[in-house]
Amino acid sequence: MALPVDQLLLEEYEDYLMIQRRLSQATLSVYLYEVSRLLETELPLETVDATQLETYLIGERKERNLSPASLAKTLSALRSFFSFLQLQKIRLDNPVLLISHSQKPLTLPLVASVEQIDVLLESIDTSSPLGYRDRTLFELIYSCGLRISEACNLEVSDYQDGKLRVLGKRDKLRIVPVGEIAANYLDIYLRDIRPSLVGMRLANKALFVGRRGRKLTRQAIYKRFVSYCGECGLDAKVHTLRHSFATHLLEGGADLRSVQELLGHADIKT
Repeated sequence: MALPVDQLLLEEYEDYLMIQRRLSQATLSVYLYEVSRLLETELPLETVDATQLETYLIGERKERNLSPASLAKTLSALRSFFSFLQLQKIRLDNPVLLISHSQKPLTLPLVASVEQIDVLLESIDTSSPLGYRDRTLFELIYSCGLRISEACNLEVSDYQDGKLRVLGKRDKLRIVPVGEIAANYLDIYLRDIRPSLVGMRLANKALFVGRRGRKLTRQAIYKRFVSYCGECGLDAKVHTLRHSFATHLLEGGADLRSVQELLGHADIKT
């Protein structure tokens, strides 16, 4: 049963749909029904995020056996409702824009908790040059939300004044601040570890190099990461660090536009 304040909000939303959107009676009924179901969950409208809404939608799909077309209508209704909440100054953003409305079944991206990330990173033995390099590498991927290819292609000159210059997909350049912990590891890596790995290959500009001083490959990064995950019992991929970076920022209060810029996505829906 919706709370009285929610009932009032629902009535105001109905007026909005009728007067401003001028929807048909059939569409109006669908939208009001879907929004009323959401209100019954008592999810906080001011703070509910895309992940919580995706979980809600997955539950609705299973409970009501919704077809892809019906699920698309539900998404459309929620998208409209959160746009209304923006107009009412109840929210600054519309989290439903982050949820795909493709015909594919909804799935949640693989995300590790802050505690799981800490356990993973702490499990890396930094007593050896390669171990210290790996800790630095994965700290940086998590701290900056990097794709594995972006990490591979970093050069020493890309790190300056606590910021990282990242060349993403379609050669889109972005500047990302490096977190304090990652920056500390990176400074020591550049000063003490990388020179010993590079040796006589002084012309090599790659930031992360292997045992013989050559640029680290995607395959090598993947294998090292899987090995560390196995040791601490974490089911994750390197890209999980990027998903976790974005999720933890949003949970910490970052706005969607800032996270979009940090990740290098052209479309906020991504």
